[in-house]
Amino acid sequence: MTVTTRPSPTRTVPWTGARDRSRDGVRNRFETHVLTHYGPAWQAVQRSRWLQRRLNSKLTDLAVLKAPTRPNPLSTKAPYTSWDSLTDRSWVGRHLPPAAGPAKGLPAPERVAELFRREGQGRSCTRSSALLPAFAQWFTDGFLRGHAATGDPRRTDSPHTLDMCQLYGDREEVTACLRTFQGGRLKSRIIDGAEFPPALCADGRIADEFRVIRPVRFDEVPGECLDTLFACGGERVHAHIGPMALNVLFLREHNRVAGLLAAAHRDWDDERIFQTTRNTLIVMMIRVMLEEYINHITPYHFGFVLDPVRTDRGVWHRENWATIEFSLVYRWHSLIPSAYTIAGRPVPLARTIANGRLVVERGLGPLFEDLSRQSAGLSGLFNTDELLLPIEAHSVAVGRELRLASYNDYRAYYGFPRVTDTRQISGDPRVQEALRDVYGDVDAIDLYAGLFAEEPEPGAIFGRLLERIISVDAFSEALNNPLLSPRLFGPDTFSPEGLRAVRETRSFSDLVHRNLPEDDKPRYDVSLGRSAADARAAVAS
Repeated sequence: MTVTTRPSPTRTVPWTGARDRSRDGVRNRFETHVLTHYGPAWQAVQRSRWLQRRLNSKLTDLAVLKAPTRPNPLSTKAPYTSWDSLTDRSWVGRHLPPAAGPAKGLPAPERVAELFRREGQGRSCTRSSALLPAFAQWFTDGFLRGHAATGDPRRTDSPHTLDMCQLYGDREEVTACLRTFQGGRLKSRIIDGAEFPPALCADGRIADEFRVIRPVRFDEVPGECLDTLFACGGERVHAHIGPMALNVLFLREHNRVAGLLAAAHRDWDDERIFQTTRNTLIVMMIRVMLEEYINHITPYHFGFVLDPVRTDRGVWHRENWATIEFSLVYRWHSLIPSAYTIAGRPVPLARTIANGRLVVERGLGPLFEDLSRQSAGLSGLFNTDELLLPIEAHSVAVGRELRLASYNDYRAYYGFPRVTDTRQISGDPRVQEALRDVYGDVDAIDLYAGLFAEEPEPGAIFGRLLERIISVDAFSEALNNPLLSPRLFGPDTFSPEGLRAVRETRSFSDLVHRNLPEDDKPRYDVSLGRSAADARAAVAS
């Protein structure tokens, strides 16, 4: 069974073209050229269902096979292969073995973090909205997780698959405390006609019914925000308003779909309705992730589609295992604005963190439109808000503690020639000079710094190495979900009503607009990308 979508529009973005591309590799340059040019031909191809499905399968394989397939021989347990390194997924996976010895002579993580410091309000991306980093954080919070009990960066509580534990929880007792056990629904409350998750806290303390939820960094939440937190399955209650709003959205969608199933199947008990609704929501999220999110962050004319029948044949289908490299590429702090414009007023980033009151008072539709009309930050160095600089330093420190190989080593692993000069990383003289000043030798550059120093190609949001790591792991992690097995992908797993809901979810906007019963406005501008008018306004400002 195939789910198709409309061809993605042509993407354009200003680009200096100043980076020295001599170390990109002939094959890489050729593939990029073909995929980012000849728009009319790509659009014609996608009008043929037969060609679209086959190209979708081939291009997915092309993306994933840029690196060796799982199982990886190593995890963070030890620098050699063992049965535990192949089976014990409480350790973080890794693509490359540890560097030969502890890092010596490298700049301190705090000095590297200064390469990321934003100046003023920072630089904006003309192509992506502030909804992009919000969705990315919410979606990755489900499987790129630390080890809450120990804080050891080598260990993880990750389920290693997309199961929406940020909504449902990662343990049976957490899921149970969030359920009503009536009609398959999740607990919620109505505020001024709108549905929201229940409050996690009462009088500044976690309510008794939610005691099994163990939020991380709970002690860092300001006292005045404690009673505004939502009770959801995720451990990161300190997230900003974007991920909080997404939990509200998917809670509403769960209860909406559960209502459809309860009405259509009077003989089903609460458990079957809940589990079938959960199946439906997981695949619905994967479809949005693939067909809107992945298609947005790639610069290609071809739009990927969810096609379980053909992608299930990939030679890369192996058990999922989240890696430290995948975790590092998703730290998109430069994309997060220093202030959010909510209802026409700037709200500093710090005031949007763990503040559910903003979500309730603004309302879901208006808030998603606010995020969609505001530019994301531009990916790269010199563009991270000061509030997030300690996380940049911590990211570098984690890479050092786990003895990650260098940026150049990872370029070679993912099929790029090693760079010999900082001009091959970026055409920006300031970036070139800063890398030389901090590291001296290009072979010394940390993976984390190199990922964000790379200048993107025309039409792209990220540098080529970061984009490739995302492609390898995002496709192979998402499309290995057991619910996408051809044997399971049908009405017996989702119900006819659930399968119809998946098919009707053609965009993130569709998901939002069927969950705004409290709102009279017919349509909001909701998108991961900027509209042409908003993009022009961003450039002008």
